Amino acid sequence: MKWDEFFVTGDPLIYGAMVSIVLVSLAILVGLTYFKKWGYLWREWLTTVDHKKIGVMYILAALIMLFRGGVDAVMMRAQTSMPDMKFLDGQHYNEIFTTHGVIMILFMAMPFIFGLMNVIIPLQIGARDVAFPRLNAISFWLFFAGAMLFNISFVIGGSPDAGWSAYFPLAGIEFSPHVGNNYYSLALQISGIGTLMTGLNFIVTIMKMRAPGMTLMKMPMFTWSVLITSVIIIFAFPVLTVALLLMMFDRQFGTQFFTMQNGGMDMLWANLFWVWGHPEVYIVVLPAFGIFSEIISTFAKKNLYGYKSMVISMLVISGLSFLVWAHHFYTMGQGAMVNGFFSITTMAIAVPTGVKIFNWLFTLHKGRIEFTTPMLYSLAFIPIFTIGGVTGVMLAMASADYQYHNTMFLVAHFHYVLIPGTVFAVIAGFHYWFPKVFGFRLNERRGKTAFWFIIISFNVTFFPLFFLGLQGMTRRMYTYSEETGFGPLNMLSMVGAIGLTIGFILLVYNIYWSTRYEPRDTTGDPWDGRSLEWSMPSPVPVYNFAVVPEITKRDEFWFAKQEGKSLSDKKIEKIHMPSNSGKPFILGIAFFFLGFFVVFSWWTPAIVAGIAVLLTMAAMSFDRDDGYYIPVEEVVQSEKRLRGERV
Repeated sequence: MKWDEFFVTGDPLIYGAMVSIVLVSLAILVGLTYFKKWGYLWREWLTTVDHKKIGVMYILAALIMLFRGGVDAVMMRAQTSMPDMKFLDGQHYNEIFTTHGVIMILFMAMPFIFGLMNVIIPLQIGARDVAFPRLNAISFWLFFAGAMLFNISFVIGGSPDAGWSAYFPLAGIEFSPHVGNNYYSLALQISGIGTLMTGLNFIVTIMKMRAPGMTLMKMPMFTWSVLITSVIIIFAFPVLTVALLLMMFDRQFGTQFFTMQNGGMDMLWANLFWVWGHPEVYIVVLPAFGIFSEIISTFAKKNLYGYKSMVISMLVISGLSFLVWAHHFYTMGQGAMVNGFFSITTMAIAVPTGVKIFNWLFTLHKGRIEFTTPMLYSLAFIPIFTIGGVTGVMLAMASADYQYHNTMFLVAHFHYVLIPGTVFAVIAGFHYWFPKVFGFRLNERRGKTAFWFIIISFNVTFFPLFFLGLQGMTRRMYTYSEETGFGPLNMLSMVGAIGLTIGFILLVYNIYWSTRYEPRDTTGDPWDGRSLEWSMPSPVPVYNFAVVPEITKRDEFWFAKQEGKSLSDKKIEKIHMPSNSGKPFILGIAFFFLGFFVVFSWWTPAIVAGIAVLLTMAAMSFDRDDGYYIPVEEVVQSEKRLRGERV
C-alpha cells in the first residue's frame, strides 16, 4: 500500500483536519507534561472504576462526538444551501452523511445517555456503585476504542460511504472496494460489545442493588426507563453484532451472505439491520422519557401523574419496538400483507407514546411550575416531539409511504423525533444533574439564551425539509439545479443550522463561565429534588452513601423533607469499595489496534493484537484484588466537609 492510499489526500478540508488533530494532540501532551498531570490522569481517570467518573468520561466523549457530527451536519447544509454548489464533491458528501448518522446515533446519543445512566442510577437506587465496576470500565473503553477507530477513518484509509444503514450491495466489496466500510463493521462491533456489557451490568445493578425497601414500583421513572432500555439492548445488539460479523466476512473473506448472486440475499442485511435499528431508536428515546419525567415532576412540584401507566406504556413500547422494523422498507417488495401488518404495529406504538404525553401534561396541570433551563427543554420537547410522532404515523401508512420514502420529509421526521426526544433530553439532564457531579449549577441566564437559540434554530433548520420532501427532493442528494426550486428552503435550513451552531457554542461557553464564576452549592439539593440522589452532598463522595437509606415510599427523599426526617441517621460503618484497575484501559487499546489491523487485512499484526486482547482478558480473570475499605473516621470527616460543616 502506498502512502497516498493509506492517508486520505487531495482535499483541503481533510488537510485542515489533519493539522487540527496534530495541533490538538500536541497541546494535550504538552499541557499534561507541563502541569505534571500524567500521574493524576492515570490514577483518577484512566484506571477508574467509579461509576461517576466513567459517566463523566462518557459525557465528555459524547460532547466531542457532538462537535464532530455537528461539523458534518453544517457541511451537508452548506453543500445543499444553493443550486449547483461545489463545496463538496459527491464522494465526500456520501462519506459525510454516512459518518454523521453513525456518529450522532451511536457515538453521541448513546454515550450521552450511558453517561447519565452511569452517574445517576446507582445514586437513585441507593447503591455505592454498579454491580460489576470493572466490567463497567471495560464497557467504556471498548466504546471509546470503537469511536476512535471509526473517527480516524476520514484521515487514514477513507470514511465509509454507503449511508449509516450500509445497505448491500452498495456496502459490499464490489461497489465499495476501499476500506471505509471495513471501519464501519469493525468499529461498530467493538463498541457494540461494550454496549451489550452495559446492558447486562445495569440489569443486574437495578435488580439486585436497590436500597432496602425499594420495590420495583417505588423506583424513580428514570431508573425504570434504564431497566427497560437495558433489556432492549440485550435482545437487539446481538443481532447487530452478528450482521456486522457477516458483513466483515463478505468484505474480507469472500463469503456471499449479502451478495446478489451465489445464494446471497441483500435484503437479509436490511432485515437484520432494522431488527436492531428500530429498537435502537427506543434505546436512546426511552431513557430520555425517564429524564423528562424526573425534571417535569421536580419543577412542577408534583408527583408524576399516572406512574403505573407510564411503566406499562414503556413496557409496551419495548415489546412493539421489535415488531415494526419492516416499515423502513415498505417500497422494497415484500407485498401488501407484510406491509399491512407492519403498518398496524407501527401505528399501534404511537398509542403508549401518546399515553406518556398525557402523563406529562397532567403532571403539569395545576403544578407550581418553575421555568428553569432543564424544564424549558422538557416543555419544548412535548410539542416538537408530537410533530415528529404525527409525521411518523403518516409514514406508517404503507401506501402513502411510497410518496414519502427516501425524501427529505423522512429526514425531517426522524430529526423531529431524535433531536427533541434525545438531544433535548440529554441537554436537560446535563443541566439538571450537573450540580450533583461538580458541585455548582450551570448559569441559568446563559443556559436559557442557548436554549432559545437551539429551539428556534432547530425548527428553522428542519421544518422546511418537510416541504422539500413533498416537493420531491430526495435524501442524500448532494446537488440540484436551480429549476427544481429547492434553493430558497435549503438556504433557510442553512440559516437555521448556523443558529444551532451558535446555540451549542453558547452551551459550551456556559460550562466554562459557570466553572469560573457560578457560586458553589453547599446544600446537595439545589433544585428541591424528589429522588435519592439529592439526599447526599455535592459533589458526591466516592462511596455515594455514608449510610444506605431505608425506603418506605416512592419519592422517599421528597416526603422525608416535608416530614423533617433524616435518611442517614443510622450508625456509619466502614465502607467496602472496588479498587481501580488499568487493565480495562489496556484492553481497550488492544481492541483498537486489533480493529485497525483487521480493517487493512494486515493479519500478522492483527494476530499479535488479538493475542494481547486474550492475554489481558486472562490477566483480569486471575486478578484476585478484593477492593479496599474506607474507615469510619474518613467517612465522617468527608461528610462534614462536603456538607459545609466544621471538621
